Amino acid sequence: MPMSQDLLTQIYNSFDPFEPLPAGDPAYVDCAEVRGDTNILVDLGNKLLRSQRMVCQLYTGHRGGGKSTELLRLKDHLEKNGCVVVYFAADEDDIDPEDAEYTDILLSCTRHLLEGLKDADPKPILGWLGDRWNDLKDLALTEISFDNLSIEAQITQFAKLTASIRAIPSERQKIRDKVNPHTITLLNALNEFIEDAKQKLPKDKTHLVAIADNLDRISLIQKEHGHTNYDEIFLDRAQQLQGLNCHVIYTIPISMVYSSRASDLRDIYGDPQILPMVMVQTPEGETDEVGTAKIIEIITKRIQRPEISLVPDIFASKEGLQRLCLMSGGHVRNLMLLVRSAIDYIDALPITDRAIQRSITQARDTFRRTVEQEEWQLLAKVSHDKQIDNAEDYRKLLFNRCVLHYVYFDDDGELQPWYDVHPLIKSIQQFKDAVENLRQDKTEQQ
Repeated sequence: MPMSQDLLTQIYNSFDPFEPLPAGDPAYVDCAEVRGDTNILVDLGNKLLRSQRMVCQLYTGHRGGGKSTELLRLKDHLEKNGCVVVYFAADEDDIDPEDAEYTDILLSCTRHLLEGLKDADPKPILGWLGDRWNDLKDLALTEISFDNLSIEAQITQFAKLTASIRAIPSERQKIRDKVNPHTITLLNALNEFIEDAKQKLPKDKTHLVAIADNLDRISLIQKEHGHTNYDEIFLDRAQQLQGLNCHVIYTIPISMVYSSRASDLRDIYGDPQILPMVMVQTPEGETDEVGTAKIIEIITKRIQRPEISLVPDIFASKEGLQRLCLMSGGHVRNLMLLVRSAIDYIDALPITDRAIQRSITQARDTFRRTVEQEEWQLLAKVSHDKQIDNAEDYRKLLFNRCVLHYVYFDDDGELQPWYDVHPLIKSIQQFKDAVENLRQDKTEQQ
């Protein structure tokens, strides 16, 4: 049956790779059984709902793997169980992931709590800002006297302050230098504001929760004496991150959870919760039928047209659809990008095998440019061992999604993590050469 351009456009936009699904969206697919039974409502939600003291938790996984969708599900679940939740994606308005420090995160949390808890008295925070005003207005925020502004305008000025950190690199460090000596007093003012907000919660609400998403996108920056910005934010400033007088969830870069500081993170925050990839292949390299079926279910629900056959109306062949699923690596955003790219190469449905292959080739070229020369041998080792070494080179490959994290249950019912090279990389000649070199080295050692 002929497919209209309207349908093609609808399908194209339903695969938006950068828009998380809202809670309750009919396109959502529960992939827990191929993600090691991970369930954010249990893994994070139960701790928040049952704890009588403030809980600060870390949540991680590969960028684009579905964490934001899961956090929005958690937000909805918590709100239905007696919580007021302030959720925000910190990198959208306040933080530049390529250059982020603790001060940026504190200001972002303050700004969003200030905007999200409208019944609370903002005077403690605005008083703090007023005390800093003469210093901060020199950074071209405004020439207006702070005392002459309305409450709403003062709150707007705080939002401008945090937005300037992200949007104006030339002003970023200047703002930090002005704010850094006063972060403790800002935290105290924020907690005074939070305490007032908690006193004014509706009678059916018993908890206040802040969720700071997209901090996992912060890029690693090496500092002096072997320190990194990750260490400075999540360890050196842990007391302040935990210092908010409400439940808090921070996303965190996956590479830090696999660093030499992992035990420090556990001692401070407890075990970080990790969202693994959908297991589309087994560690032995065979297709995982359940995982692949989940990826096909994701595609089917995104299209939301049960009257139309997935094959051959949307996809020209079952083989092409299967190949697309496997090449995604079980990474949801990669899947969305591959489908959208394949649609770019057609003028009408169905999506042909040739269009799928062109999409795969384009994505593979991106990974080819991402991998540095000395990393091919590391990737070959990961492909062979299905494990990663505790070294910065491997953590970088995790962060760049060249290596993907999976979990499965072994014969004894134990949850086992394993790792593999992204399927898109495996057909690149440099990787094949590295695999062959590794094979020869092992043969010579025997």
